[in-house]
Amino acid sequence: MLPAPRATARRLRQTVLALVGIALFSVFLALGTWQVQRREWKLALIERVEQRVHAAPTTAPALRDWPKVNAASHEYLPVTVQGRWLGDKTVLTQAVTQLGAGFWVMSPLQQDDGTQVLVNRGFVPQDQRAQWLATPLPTGMPASTVVHGLLRMTEPGGGFLRTNNPAQQRWHSRDVAAISQAMKLPQAAPYFVDAGLPGSTHGSSGSTAASATSAPEWPRAGMTVVRFHNSHLVYALTWYGLACMVAGAGWYVARYERRLRGLEAPTTHRLR
Repeated sequence: MLPAPRATARRLRQTVLALVGIALFSVFLALGTWQVQRREWKLALIERVEQRVHAAPTTAPALRDWPKVNAASHEYLPVTVQGRWLGDKTVLTQAVTQLGAGFWVMSPLQQDDGTQVLVNRGFVPQDQRAQWLATPLPTGMPASTVVHGLLRMTEPGGGFLRTNNPAQQRWHSRDVAAISQAMKLPQAAPYFVDAGLPGSTHGSSGSTAASATSAPEWPRAGMTVVRFHNSHLVYALTWYGLACMVAGAGWYVARYERRLRGLEAPTTHRLR
């Protein structure tokens, strides 16, 4: 028979292991279930956005509706904005697209109600940066325009380990508030518009172009990528797998302890 101190230590060890095992199993199980719920939410979001981007364009939210604008109900909504280009307030934000590295040409539209809407006119390659900063509105480009595109939410900050530097015209993200402040836009919308619609060859009339034959090569509009990362099933299976491993380890330890007690019992009987 085991001495009392050793028996007590063993029971304490078993209790601790059992509690840790139960805690880990519960946590892994909860995380797996949470990922299943997240997957359902993501699939619903993808379906909702897919339907939204192919809808007919509507007028972009006006000043009175700005507080209601949010990603869940407005992001990737086809909209129309009309106004006069403020070319001298154009900024270039860094971009990586299927055409390579370069910049988005972001110019504000001055609307009739006195508000401004930032428009991503499209992509230009890296070697054209100086050109577009010097001449943001090419010769012959009408000052007034109607832009059809997708409403996008602001991208605060500069991204991971990067900071926007307005003084040097170094923009790593399409931060509407920061760009509006740097360009002194008094009533800028809290969103921006990506010129161009899915399946359309034009982003605006009188600027980006109204047809494929008249569209200038740069900036290249209509390059919005509507894609959502969805690895929730993989994550769920991983967490559930870890929960099963904990359960299996618990069963193995319990089986080992039973066998150990079975081996000790005859020894105890002989000692008596």
